[in-house]
Amino acid sequence: MVRVAVVFTGGTISTAFDPAAGGNVPALDGAAILARTPGLGAIADVVPIDRGRTPASHFTFPALLEIAGVLREALADPSIDGAVVVQGTDTIEETSFCWDLVLEGSKPVVVTGAMRASDEAGFDGPANLRDAVRVAAAGSMRGEGVVVCLAGTIEPADDVLKMHASALDTFVSPNGGSLGRVEAGEVTLFRRRAGRRHVDTARAVERVHLITATVAMDGTLLDAAVSTGADGIVVAATGAGNTDPALLAAATRAMDAGIPVALATRCPAGRAGAAYAFPGGSAAWVRAGALPVGHLCAVKARVALALGLGAGLDRDGLAALLADPLG
Repeated sequence: MVRVAVVFTGGTISTAFDPAAGGNVPALDGAAILARTPGLGAIADVVPIDRGRTPASHFTFPALLEIAGVLREALADPSIDGAVVVQGTDTIEETSFCWDLVLEGSKPVVVTGAMRASDEAGFDGPANLRDAVRVAAAGSMRGEGVVVCLAGTIEPADDVLKMHASALDTFVSPNGGSLGRVEAGEVTLFRRRAGRRHVDTARAVERVHLITATVAMDGTLLDAAVSTGADGIVVAATGAGNTDPALLAAATRAMDAGIPVALATRCPAGRAGAAYAFPGGSAAWVRAGALPVGHLCAVKARVALALGLGAGLDRDGLAALLADPLG
């Protein structure tokens, strides 16, 4: 039988309401979640790995890279066919992409969780875990890297976003669409990923800051980030890469000081290009030396920049890592 390692890290899937705390708190370990998930034995031989109960909003880069090491070790076992990570959904678009960047090999890695706590009506954790194990066990998923699977959809780690704070079907891939679905116990793949980014590193720099451009915004926040020791900056610009000229001026000062600045769009889909040449326009940003990030959203660009800097990449290496991969 197919064998799938399942790494439990906590999240909503592990929580229950605590009257004393006044809200949901971690309550279930990996064994308890498995006990709540009937039918797994008919899908795969599950190898549980319990890593505690950490809220997704508490993850750090060292913790994520430690989990990457756990996955790497599990997948190196010839008897393991794939892996699942169970976690909180708040940061899945970041964590899944981190693992997608640093893990190699063709065995599937599937990230899942739940949108409802374990004692809520309609608890979706067991169904999501069953689907995730099915995807990790599917031979058709080999070579697709890290994916996210909740509510029956299969989303690529480099595109997936959480679009709603509480809806069960919150995860979508706004640029390329879903890779596939799990329906009636069957994994159906619609398309293949066009390519993957990769960086060989065991560390990420911590002080990569994300600045979101808004109306009437100057360079104060970006200057402050630099003054407190920023290692890198990601700017989520309006539209196709445009900002107030004052924000570009602050970014130029940062780049002149040797701090890499990446340019993304704050929109859920699309990319920052070089179409606008007015002051603060996207073309002016690129001319000043900002690094375009292709179709990565800003939070994913921050993960890539932090890992790239941790790997010691120079400007050309960072540019290649951030750019859309060739198909």
